[in-house]
Amino acid sequence: MLKATDLSFGYSKARPIGHGVNFSVSAGEVFCLLGPNGCGKTTLFKTLLGLIPILDGRLELDGHPVAGISRRSFARRVAYVPQANTAYFPFSVFDVVLMGRASRIGAFESPSRSDREIATAKLEELGILHLANRAYTEISGGERQMTLIARALAQQPALIVMDEPTASLDFGNQARVLNQITALAGTGLAVVLSTHEPGYAFSCADTVALMSKGTVLATGAPDTVLTSASLGSLYGVEVAIARLDATGQGICVPVLARRGPVKPI
Repeated sequence: MLKATDLSFGYSKARPIGHGVNFSVSAGEVFCLLGPNGCGKTTLFKTLLGLIPILDGRLELDGHPVAGISRRSFARRVAYVPQANTAYFPFSVFDVVLMGRASRIGAFESPSRSDREIATAKLEELGILHLANRAYTEISGGERQMTLIARALAQQPALIVMDEPTASLDFGNQARVLNQITALAGTGLAVVLSTHEPGYAFSCADTVALMSKGTVLATGAPDTVLTSASLGSLYGVEVAIARLDATGQGICVPVLARRGPVKPI
């Protein structure tokens, strides 16, 4: 569905941020991008979304160059959840989610009953229907993030790009979003996301890519790519990986220096 081939990206050909990026994600797959701050993840996502032009290589959606797809058509097929969002206007949470239907509404049309039902359903799916009439400017950062995810889902896209979707959420909402990502992939939606939590890649990703300084170092299944050595090299810290007895799911934790003996709790 989405394929990058020898992709170079950035804001200037003289100083590209990334180069030689290759990956593909198809319907029903979750592709997870991991990398330290400043490695180029957000800029790459802007390129995938057609917000900035590619510098070299190819970027295709369903076999067609992204640059040749109209913005309206693109918005019907691809949705975006940004890393952070500043609230300026006191739209209701419901209206923010309803904005996700914009690409399916004519220039002189109003949202239909069906559009409103879809917006309501997405709020309910994410457990924030009770916020529908609240002002978007008056809810917490985590609640705003959940609202943006609901807005993206209201687009009914085939692919959703999520830039650190759990970054501002509490533990419970992080779990709900991860469950939602898995459920969406189960319905055939393709998901591309970035995160600073390698353990989340074990939870929901089919494919993981490790990025450093604009270059993809490794791509493959989480069990293959996410090792103590690869993560330690990527982030510059010692990392331990363990398996949960009940599920076999991998978890990652940094190995910290202790200042003294640990007392039992």
